[in-house]
Amino acid sequence: MSFDVAAIRKEFPILSQTVDGKPLVYLDNGATTQKPQVVIDSLVNFYTQCNANVHRGAHQLSDEATRRYEKARDQVATFINAAHRNEVIWTSGTTEGINLVAKGLAQQLEAGDEVVVTEMEHHANLVTWQQACLQSGATLRVAPIFDNGELDLDTFKASLGPNTRMVAFPHVSNALGTVNPVKELTAMAKAYGALVLVDGAQGIAHGDVDVQALGCDFYAFSGHKVFGPTGIGVLWGKQSVLEDWPVWLTGGEMIADVTYQSATWGALPNRLEAGTPNIAGAIGLGTALDWFSNLDIAAVQAHEKALIDAAMTQAADIQGMRLIGTAPNKIGILSFVMDNAHPADIGFILDRQGIAIRTGDNCAQPLMHRLGINGTARASFSLYNTLEEVSAFFAGLRKAQTMLG
Repeated sequence: MSFDVAAIRKEFPILSQTVDGKPLVYLDNGATTQKPQVVIDSLVNFYTQCNANVHRGAHQLSDEATRRYEKARDQVATFINAAHRNEVIWTSGTTEGINLVAKGLAQQLEAGDEVVVTEMEHHANLVTWQQACLQSGATLRVAPIFDNGELDLDTFKASLGPNTRMVAFPHVSNALGTVNPVKELTAMAKAYGALVLVDGAQGIAHGDVDVQALGCDFYAFSGHKVFGPTGIGVLWGKQSVLEDWPVWLTGGEMIADVTYQSATWGALPNRLEAGTPNIAGAIGLGTALDWFSNLDIAAVQAHEKALIDAAMTQAADIQGMRLIGTAPNKIGILSFVMDNAHPADIGFILDRQGIAIRTGDNCAQPLMHRLGINGTARASFSLYNTLEEVSAFFAGLRKAQTMLG
């Protein structure tokens, strides 16, 4: 199956630039993806043609802004196959989405209740549940992973029980690239009547996110991880769950009625969307998802698999390089450490060659400690990366090894 990566790259203006005279090789897609021109244009178009607040103005600019903003909600609902558009809640990103759920759950938990997460969590899907349990007196359980970064399914299942109220885990690990069996994990949790939240930050940009098929109760993701703007994200939740979910932020559009003594909340989605939203960001995200949906997703996935397969193969030829995260089912992320080379030094030398990667603990300090390391260097691939860039990355690593040896 062919995939015209050269044509795709032409749609991303940032990829044509140089860094210190070297062609940019952008391999930090796990942190944020670049934006196609159509998304950039949608932001400029909004601010130059219909910049106004939504739902409130008695004028044409507000009407047009509202139309585009609510169209974006429909675009998200279609992209993830939500049953109802009102299940799409705008947030600032994955972190706020998880917090929205955790803050509400903390009001419902009691001593003796349990929340289950995994050893591979990003801080956003760990600290939030820690705080909810501390506030309520509930217990946080952490399901272990194997040394290769794969979740131990038997022990995960054994971590569940009649007191399990919430189970939260990543669709894809940002530090390891491990793809979790979301449907299987959800079914295990549902056997005990638990709610399930999926951290979709790394999963959303790789296609085939169908929230109805997954069976979870919540799915959170960030727009900037899927070719959209920063500062915008989505919390999807089942309507039956969200309708009575405790509110966290109050004020503005989420109000139904208010007096000096009390207030009541509006219907979904407004009841969980307080204040003026990121209107331009929502419109840009809708544009990004439409752009992505128009690609041949199977061809995109095949191309991304070719990239990670090539990276894994070439990594085997680098003496002293140890991969962190080698689960059989993984995508797009190559985390590693090297003998006698600190990740920060590797990142600095690669940057001088125009190669952008991530170094550090990947916002997963407990996972790093579990694996016996302080951090990694991480190359993360997207659909606009090429096999030539994979080779350039490894050429840069060999140069770094020579300089640091």
